[in-house]
Amino acid sequence: MGFSVFDFHPAIVAGLRGQGYAQPTPIQEQAIPSVLEGRDCLGLAQTGTGKTAAFALPILQRLSTGPRGVVRALIVAPTRELAEQIRSVFAALGQHTGLRAIAVYGGVSAHAQAHGLRGRAEIVVACPGRLLDHMGQGTFQPGHVEVLVLDEADQMFDMGFLPDIRKVLSRLPKTRQTLLFSATMPDALRHLAHECLKNPVTVEVKHPEPLATVTHALYPAPEHLKTPLLLELIRRAGSESILVFTRTKHRAKRVAQKVQEAGWSATDLQGNLSQNRRKAAMEGFRSGKIHVLVATDIAARGIDVTQITHVINYDIPGTPEAYTHRIGRTARAAKTGDAYTLVVRDDEGMIRDIERKLGKVIERRKLEGFDYGAAPAAGHAPGAAKSGRPFWRNRRRPR
Repeated sequence: MGFSVFDFHPAIVAGLRGQGYAQPTPIQEQAIPSVLEGRDCLGLAQTGTGKTAAFALPILQRLSTGPRGVVRALIVAPTRELAEQIRSVFAALGQHTGLRAIAVYGGVSAHAQAHGLRGRAEIVVACPGRLLDHMGQGTFQPGHVEVLVLDEADQMFDMGFLPDIRKVLSRLPKTRQTLLFSATMPDALRHLAHECLKNPVTVEVKHPEPLATVTHALYPAPEHLKTPLLLELIRRAGSESILVFTRTKHRAKRVAQKVQEAGWSATDLQGNLSQNRRKAAMEGFRSGKIHVLVATDIAARGIDVTQITHVINYDIPGTPEAYTHRIGRTARAAKTGDAYTLVVRDDEGMIRDIERKLGKVIERRKLEGFDYGAAPAAGHAPGAAKSGRPFWRNRRRPR
């Protein structure tokens, strides 16, 4: 089944052809017909399933007729990077339509955004905080919005945006089409979906491809050896595109510095950076000038780089869902990838939860030739080596 079945406007077909779109992904195949009909939609799908195009294409089709120069579609996203990624998808697929999309988020000039909001765009992709700022200042008039999309809704909930989302909803026209996309559906988000969706079509797409095409491995080690072990894994990977995840912003910065000192081109991506530095980090990583990107979970939302070959969890994620989000950054576009996780003894509980979600045991590996007996450096926190004693024994398949 090709995209011709949807009978898109010729200008949209030209955009699809120009971007090399040939066959719709499962979520596109299932969601697009209902969205084209004007139905509200609840889409449940992981990162990397093609969900952005699943709502972008029918929105472009809808906006291909009707007034120009007023904001008719609003997409709300949790992070700047994701907002820019969504905007770029609209720009690429809609390049022949004459429709304009802008991204609105904090960390950059609000004046330039206000100019774009005043009669120069039909599609706005926004982060909640800056969007409310523009609404409060009167630089964004939402009275013409026909379609609202809440993307990565579970992440917005995790980041505490739920009150802001409700404020946005209260200021939008009551008669509109609403689409909500999320990887998971916690109870609070289910309540929100019930509030804002009217008789929705539910589309749920399992996304086993990254799990099936990724090689998973755990590397147990004492806490004080995690950085040396990471550097050795990077050296042996021989890859030009490695994404490293840390738990905190401070650790992302410190680990990136250590990788740089070891001789690789590396940078960090985390919330304390200015928007210009975040943009430079992403562009450098996407272009291949930066080989190792060290990021936090929040900052990494919106990373869509098909050439990533390795994801390394310097810190184990806080939930099994976060693990699948992280590893979904590799093995994209039908490629294969490797997911390595550095673990200490305190991580065993989360490992069991992750294995239960995957339905399989993750192999424990010991890196040959690496000195696991090295003593902690001076000033290292006492007890770290003890709490991080490796646990090499591979477990049976989780029940």
